Amino acid sequence: MILSMTGYGKAEASYGEKKIHAEVKSLNSKSLDLSVRLASLYREKEMEVRRLVAEEVIRGKVELNVWIERQEVRPSVSINAAAVSAYADQIAGICQAKGWEMPKDNLWDVLLRLPDTTLPEAAETLSEDEWAVVKEVVRGALAGLTEFRRQEGTALQLKFTEKIDNIARLLTELESYELGRTEKVRQRLEARLAELNGVDYDRNRLEQELIYYIEKLDISEEKQRLTNHLRYFRETMEKEPGQGKKLGFIAQEMGREINTTGSKSNQAEMQNIVVRMKDELEQIKEQVLNAL
Repeated sequence: MILSMTGYGKAEASYGEKKIHAEVKSLNSKSLDLSVRLASLYREKEMEVRRLVAEEVIRGKVELNVWIERQEVRPSVSINAAAVSAYADQIAGICQAKGWEMPKDNLWDVLLRLPDTTLPEAAETLSEDEWAVVKEVVRGALAGLTEFRRQEGTALQLKFTEKIDNIARLLTELESYELGRTEKVRQRLEARLAELNGVDYDRNRLEQELIYYIEKLDISEEKQRLTNHLRYFRETMEKEPGQGKKLGFIAQEMGREINTTGSKSNQAEMQNIVVRMKDELEQIKEQVLNAL
């Protein structure tokens, strides 16, 4: 079956007062082009996250974003109560010794400007339990991406099947024009020779030249090879995902046979059919770039 390279997936889970989110999206690329953005707490695990993505995605321009939403807002600093109390006692002692009035309105402003009255929040450490939750969230987002790719791939496969059927049908239409080509070539050559009054010619040589000319216009091999390519394209679509490059190569080979058929088609009706075949093939080539 076919998977598309275009996709999107997201997942989330709660851990304590946190809600952990993961979002992943992918676009076309010849190889795996991975960009990962992680919350600072999870950056130490970036290589492991990259391995998780590479195992599932295989190919594409992929962006993964993992972030934390805190359900309770916590201050980034805390008050050092011991330092504030010590400063306040010292200010009170100095005021008493000097006979000054103890400041009241702006005492907090004064205290919080002094060194060491606030402490930064202790750095978080990543526990194994939280990391297990993060991995499940990432896997959930990747599963959503794969399902999206599968749905898009099903639509691609239907489109490819339609175009392959159209090319096969057009190929059969060529046969009706092939049958009469030999006789028409013969009649045209004999008519030209008849215009040369009084000129004798070798009938055997005419037959030889006619056979040579007809062989140059014969498209039997091209039709057979194109039929084989069409069958191989169908078979490849039914194989395991990751056949996009192979489908592209088969489409190139189909193009060569169609072009050669066009160069050997000496009738306007056959040329028109070839043009329609090329149009169907171009639509396949455009969409095969989306196939994983």
